[in-house]
Amino acid sequence: MTKYLRFFLIVPLTLIMLSSCQAIKPKKVNTREVPIKGTDRAAKNIKEGGGVSLKGVLNRRGGNFEFSSSNPMWRASLEILDFLPLNTVDYSGGMIVSDWYTGDSANESIKISIRFLSNEVRSDSLKIIVHKKKCSENQVCRTKLLNNSKISQELRSTILTKAAELEKEKKKN
Repeated sequence: MTKYLRFFLIVPLTLIMLSSCQAIKPKKVNTREVPIKGTDRAAKNIKEGGGVSLKGVLNRRGGNFEFSSSNPMWRASLEILDFLPLNTVDYSGGMIVSDWYTGDSANESIKISIRFLSNEVRSDSLKIIVHKKKCSENQVCRTKLLNNSKISQELRSTILTKAAELEKEKKKN
């Protein structure tokens, strides 16, 4: 019984292996363009940007991360938004998202999202999104995106001013 079992296992595996060998065909190469020597081929691949290197894998070190405390835009944003309850703060993803904040009016609240597009202190390095939620007496709420609102413009200018001050202070020290 075991002879038949072995036969039914070995024969299909052998057929699969043989059929896969037929699909691989050597590539025709012009020896005038491709060096014959292996080291010369490797040097040519590296020069052309091809090939694989294990050098970086073996020397595992962390990436070149800048600490959040040294980024003036990040620090300025956190200092300006310190009155808000923050929902998501992700330095590596470049995002700060606040929770819904209700100010003077009990039926209105805002949510602010800041995305960092660059570490540079520039106005186009920030994308500020402000949502406003207004609820009626019977708790029916509507959420609205405030495009280029006064809140986002003031936040942008305040964050940029604070970031410029922090950067100036950092250069001074």
